[in-house]
Amino acid sequence: MKTLNDFNFKDKKAIIRVDFNVPLDDNFNVTDATRIEAAKPTIDKILADGGSVILMSHLGRPKGAEDNYSLCHIVAKATEILGVQVQFATDCIGEPATSAAAALQPGQVLLLENLRFYKEEEAGDVDFAKKLADLGDIYVNDAFGTAHRAHASTTIIAQFFPTSKCFGMLLAKEIESLNKVLKNSEKPVTAVLGGSKVSSKITVIENILDKVDHMIIGGGMTFTFVKALGGTVGDSICEDDKQELALEILRLAKEKGVQIHIPVDVVAADAFSNTAATQIVDVREIPDGWQGLDAGPKSLENFKKVILESKTILWNGPLGVFEMPTFAKGTIALGDYIAEATANGAFSLVGGGDSVAAVKQFGFEHKVSYVSTGGGAMLEMLEGRSLPGIAAILE
Repeated sequence: MKTLNDFNFKDKKAIIRVDFNVPLDDNFNVTDATRIEAAKPTIDKILADGGSVILMSHLGRPKGAEDNYSLCHIVAKATEILGVQVQFATDCIGEPATSAAAALQPGQVLLLENLRFYKEEEAGDVDFAKKLADLGDIYVNDAFGTAHRAHASTTIIAQFFPTSKCFGMLLAKEIESLNKVLKNSEKPVTAVLGGSKVSSKITVIENILDKVDHMIIGGGMTFTFVKALGGTVGDSICEDDKQELALEILRLAKEKGVQIHIPVDVVAADAFSNTAATQIVDVREIPDGWQGLDAGPKSLENFKKVILESKTILWNGPLGVFEMPTFAKGTIALGDYIAEATANGAFSLVGGGDSVAAVKQFGFEHKVSYVSTGGGAMLEMLEGRSLPGIAAILE
């Protein structure tokens, strides 16, 4: 696996695929700069070597060149974070890009305009990829969030750099962290899978059953399992057509010696509202008109024991509707247990949009071993799929 450390970038122009798809407010201010900060170590290394950097990214889902989606809006924030004046090219190919790239001196940073202003980017167009490739000497992919897409800038471009391509620090760390869970894990290994639907996690579950000792099922998925086992779930979210699948997962887990832990009690509410009336009920006996919206106290005690005995922990999905404070207690408690296990020497990896949001919201970001930056890409790796953006560098 070639990384930045395999190259000296002195007098070289590194063209880096970053993921600067950051949220902007109505005045085009960056409201969360995490993704820009995540790319800084890679950029710093190249500049310290005496190289220059050409950054390419997408922003949003524009339909052609739309000012709202111009990367010019993030230049000031990128300059502030990188500590270097970021130059901006008003196009990602053609004269504005080629002349700006040609004039770039060691120690300088150039940001290209939004790649998705061209439909050729998402189409994986070879000619478009070649025009991007012509701008730099070494190709660096540091965008894990888009590594599962065979786009021009994430995958196709790599063929024009047969011996001069590598992973950036962020992408290398993502691969290393996922491999720590999937391939080189210290036992016991526990996966916590939350979220609302079994259907969205089925491939992940099937792929990781061979790699884990314990699996904690939480969130809305719980009720499909409970109903399949003969319980009454009231008005809780439930995929009736996935009950057979839930029973098959339980059968497979038993066959493989994996212990599945499902909540035994829940915080039930009489409405999907933060101000709803609540009661703690047995997960198998949720009354009509009530719905389970968080894990209950007995469930949390059970989960705590499992987590604190684990050496490797994967967390993907919350235990309840954490966006409402009334139903956030389970997710916060889980975060506390994982933080404690991590402090005691366990390796913990958090990934998937909702889990990452919860970890940031409740201040666990620096109390776990690694927070993944790519929701879809991480899920596909957990499903055992080859990611085109990663495969292109390894070829």
